[in-house]
Amino acid sequence: MNSTGNDRNDDGNARGDNARGDSDSTSLSTSESRGGGRAGGSEDDDGARLGGLIVATALPYREDRSAPAGLAVDLDRYAAHCRWLVDNGCHGVGPNGSLGEYSSLTPQERRAVARTAVEAVRGVGKVVVGVHAPGSHQARAWAQAAAEDGADGVLCLPPTMYRADPREIVAHYEAVASVGLPVMVYNNPLDTKVDLTPELLAELADVEHVVAVKEFSGDVRRVLEIRERAPGLKVVCGADDVVVESLLMGASGWFAGFPNVFPRESRRLYELGRAGRVEEARALYEPLVAAFRWDSRTEFVQAIKLGMDRVGRYGGPCRPPRGPLTPAHHRQAAADLDRAIAALTGDAG
Repeated sequence: MNSTGNDRNDDGNARGDNARGDSDSTSLSTSESRGGGRAGGSEDDDGARLGGLIVATALPYREDRSAPAGLAVDLDRYAAHCRWLVDNGCHGVGPNGSLGEYSSLTPQERRAVARTAVEAVRGVGKVVVGVHAPGSHQARAWAQAAAEDGADGVLCLPPTMYRADPREIVAHYEAVASVGLPVMVYNNPLDTKVDLTPELLAELADVEHVVAVKEFSGDVRRVLEIRERAPGLKVVCGADDVVVESLLMGASGWFAGFPNVFPRESRRLYELGRAGRVEEARALYEPLVAAFRWDSRTEFVQAIKLGMDRVGRYGGPCRPPRGPLTPAHHRQAAADLDRAIAALTGDAG
């Protein structure tokens, strides 16, 4: 399997001549062959509009008794991981999302993580920084910081901590968008209890600089309805276990968790789905989807980090309140991951 860490060490030094993925993968769609933003591409392509395959990056820690919970952010290892993802075919990275444990970081750490991602992939990939916050002034401040640090765009949940009404949600995104970076709104009703419905997204599409939605409702019917009601808004699949279905329905991007484990194979899956090559996509997707379902579970951070450990990368621990997987969850996640790994390496039997 190409993504087990054999192509690149944690120090970021590439091995071999084709670190970006096999030629069959990249030949499917030349418009999607590289990330937008600093990496190039026209203003009208999906990359420039926050499409493509963006990885919600997991965050490595190292033991440090002086750090919060005894775990310090390992920025060197994080930089190497971001670069490895782009070198293995992903269009860009998304620091400071839920998978990146942003809510467990100090403000200084959160800013440092975003800056590290930008520096790591400058010129070769794009960076979409999570700016989630309880209040609009806080989210706007994080968006301003992202702009100053050179990010290509921002990802933003509706106001957290309470259930905002539609008027307040629109005002929240207007504040974030006023910074001037492209904004991807994030619909995650499972966790926020706020549903950015197609009707509401049609309103948000009229906000200048709001260009895309990360759709995490799990309802693939939403893809077509959003495209009908808000045709100017790019639909980006946010849940790994409905990615093929969403791409076939016209999603133009995938903001993903499991490419932290399988970047090249995820790029291949993205290309097949975008190209409508259903049988090939299904053959690749079926052995992966049990693992991908962990992306929609409470333990998604721990499961994805376990997957990274299992393929020879470094996932490591999470900061509290997230703890280790329970023995039962560990057994099931390991079994699902091992099935995927065996299928990709040709060891299934």
